[in-house]
Amino acid sequence: MAAESHCQSKSTESCDELEVVLTILHFNDVYEIRERSEDPVGGAARFATAVKQFQHLNPLIVFSGDCLNPSLLSTITKGKHMVDILNKLGVNCAVYGNHEFDFGVDHLEEMVAQTDFPWFLSNVYDRFTSDTLGHGVVSRLVRWRGLDIGLMGLVEEEWLDTLGTVDKENLLYVDYVSVGRQLASELRSQGAELVVALTHMRWHNDARLAAETAGIDLILGGHDHEYGVREVNGVPVVKSGSDFRFLSKVDVSRRAGGGFHCAVQKVPVERRLVEDPAIKLIVDGYNNNVEHMLDEVLCQIEVDLDGRSTTVRREECILGNLITNAMLEATHADVALLNSGTLRSDTVHQAGTLTMHDLLQILPMQDPVLVVEATGQQLYEGLENSVRNYPTLDGRFPQVAGMQFGFDPQGPPGNRVVLNTIKVQGQDLNKDKTYLVAMKEYLTKGKDGYAMFLDCRKTFDIENAPTLSTILINHFESGKIIHGLKTCRSGHRMSLIKASISPSVSAVERTPRGKTALVVTVPGVEGRIFHVTRDSQSEAGT
Repeated sequence: MAAESHCQSKSTESCDELEVVLTILHFNDVYEIRERSEDPVGGAARFATAVKQFQHLNPLIVFSGDCLNPSLLSTITKGKHMVDILNKLGVNCAVYGNHEFDFGVDHLEEMVAQTDFPWFLSNVYDRFTSDTLGHGVVSRLVRWRGLDIGLMGLVEEEWLDTLGTVDKENLLYVDYVSVGRQLASELRSQGAELVVALTHMRWHNDARLAAETAGIDLILGGHDHEYGVREVNGVPVVKSGSDFRFLSKVDVSRRAGGGFHCAVQKVPVERRLVEDPAIKLIVDGYNNNVEHMLDEVLCQIEVDLDGRSTTVRREECILGNLITNAMLEATHADVALLNSGTLRSDTVHQAGTLTMHDLLQILPMQDPVLVVEATGQQLYEGLENSVRNYPTLDGRFPQVAGMQFGFDPQGPPGNRVVLNTIKVQGQDLNKDKTYLVAMKEYLTKGKDGYAMFLDCRKTFDIENAPTLSTILINHFESGKIIHGLKTCRSGHRMSLIKASISPSVSAVERTPRGKTALVVTVPGVEGRIFHVTRDSQSEAGT
């Protein structure tokens, strides 16, 4: 098998002269279980074969976070398929990634209870439980192949801001360096010979951990998706790519003068590897049963949801208000701006049962939602762009939440929005003020003419972003919790709909066909987008 070898040590000792006392297999950030078209193709089934070729070494198999979301299949299964795959791979331990929390703390703990291995999280505490978030393991001493190994799981503070289902105010974050120092010392006192930190954070944070924390011998990281091995302050830091495309084989040897030497082999998962039949059965089983899973009922809707292009691309609509309200609540932004080309079903969804199939008809693409810092001037320019081609059925036409504005459909393109009609959170737009605007990544790239947002600062990066479909699923789940149709064990209530009052959803209990279900009363057409004449600036219709 083609591979790259890295001898991570400042010592001049040859890797071949040292006796390997432990082999660790490492991977991180897996979302897609099916293979790609080009090598390394990855895919869970071929990855399993790559793992099995080292089975005779009795390796410690370590995963550094992010598997339950995002992917199209995860939208449907909420990551259950990944639990089955990681168990079958024989994973021995893992650290939580930020996307493990995408469907809420309760759901995460349900999934963790089904895994055959412990999940670590050492430096984030839940104020509801006074325990670590998700009841992650703080540290553990394990004996493997006669070696006493100390393990911990550390994460960066930055990705706590991206947890759409957890309010940061309900968390206590402790700096990973201070926790790393403390745990390394404790594990050494308990007899640990080798101390390994499993992390889910960016390279610069892993580098700081290595530079400022004595006692850690090896850092196995995630969160970054590109493969890499670096040495910082004599400590190897390993990132193993993403999507089952690479596996890292870390051979740990004792140095004659004391301490350990780590040699890292990069193992690409290529097409020539035979698919493991047990994992392939899991992959095919989920993919072949997607249609059945799409029948899942998300909620009951009391009114028709008009998703026709002739509606969503020309006027404020109920469907657009429902989705942008959910965006606003999930991101805590001031404004949500959605290009109507996102809404793809081109049909009227009749009042009654809303299923997963309906949702994926409306939102078939895996669209990450970001929050950007935009000035009032940029927001004004964005609105001008949004209506410049009206009344053509242009996908740039907006659906909005947290704001309202009027435009003159007879005005010249680029000069249609009437400035003094624009209100953000009930206040007149201030062109010099900076607002937090939730939008799809697509718009942050200047697509659909939204070039004014290209240089806006993003409050978090794309890899931390929730997808739009996940936001809607969590929106409905939160409604069930608030209205007592679903028990919330963690106390976090999905962090989307507040218990006191919601600006977007109300719900009651109903029993169709003998079953209690969430009935969502969606916001109506509220005058968020309206017509004015330039002279009178009066409402001319919606």
